[in-house]
Amino acid sequence: MDYINLGRTGLKVSRLALGCMTFGSPNWAPWVLDEAASRPIIARALELGINFFDMADMYSTGAGEEVVAAALRDVPRHKLVLATKLYNPMSQDPNDRGLSRKHIFEAVDGSLRRLGTDYIDLYQLHRFDYDTPIEETLDALNDVVRAGKVRYLGASSMHAWQFMKALGLQRANGWAPFVSMQPHYNLMYREEEREMLPLCLSEGIGVIPWSPLARGRLAARAESDTTRAQTDKTAGALYDRSQAQDDAVIAALRAVAARHGRPPAQIAYAWVATRPAITAPIVGISKLHQFDDAMAALEVCLSADDVAELEAPYNPKPLAGHQ
Repeated sequence: MDYINLGRTGLKVSRLALGCMTFGSPNWAPWVLDEAASRPIIARALELGINFFDMADMYSTGAGEEVVAAALRDVPRHKLVLATKLYNPMSQDPNDRGLSRKHIFEAVDGSLRRLGTDYIDLYQLHRFDYDTPIEETLDALNDVVRAGKVRYLGASSMHAWQFMKALGLQRANGWAPFVSMQPHYNLMYREEEREMLPLCLSEGIGVIPWSPLARGRLAARAESDTTRAQTDKTAGALYDRSQAQDDAVIAALRAVAARHGRPPAQIAYAWVATRPAITAPIVGISKLHQFDDAMAALEVCLSADDVAELEAPYNPKPLAGHQ
């Protein structure tokens, strides 16, 4: 496994990040793996050299962080890059959500406790909070960095103007800056190419895209009858299975994959991983064999003609994934 700097920082991360939404409690979602089923996958990630683990406090309402922490407990802390996120509701309490100063202080302590560590490597805003002044959020984030609870700050899906406003306020006030962005980005959804990715490239922000396989659709297999395919409401909201454009993208993907003699998933991963500004795609793994495509994709060399063919069917889409 090769390692790369996260943006302009000195932090070295593996070229793939393991997305940990799948680990936690099946009580949260029927497709989530419990600790016993999660451990072999996390162990395999370590064997492959993956050091970057992306979590969120809301995954299994905290149980996701606990399961990952248990699986990593025997690994020396300095060898791990633990990333987690905050914003989404953790209970029915009106203050147990969002990006207020109150919630940030409580959320970071909650994640530290569940992770069994005294610092988080990358602490990320899961979404933009329209109900809290951004200055309040950024000031509080600066405080948790200065307190030593967080090493670096990141953000996730938001508008480019919102992200640039935040970066400007951080610079003007001498606050700890965002060093990474986690956008929704794949062959089926490329709206981030318009403003966010050029912004990140210009500002030296590391980019760690989520859903590089479009919730499995870019694996280009026959319709699945898996539990997740039947019950993942987010996938239904992000991708309209009736869109002819998406079918055309899959057809182009299959054609390029056939020419390379590789599964479509490898080509889809390779396309994301090699786009300008991208640091490390976040791969969601629920079965050990799925690592094969993710790892093999790092060795795929796409020609300019391949890229042009893969991208040709795409047309503008409404924003998806910001809320």
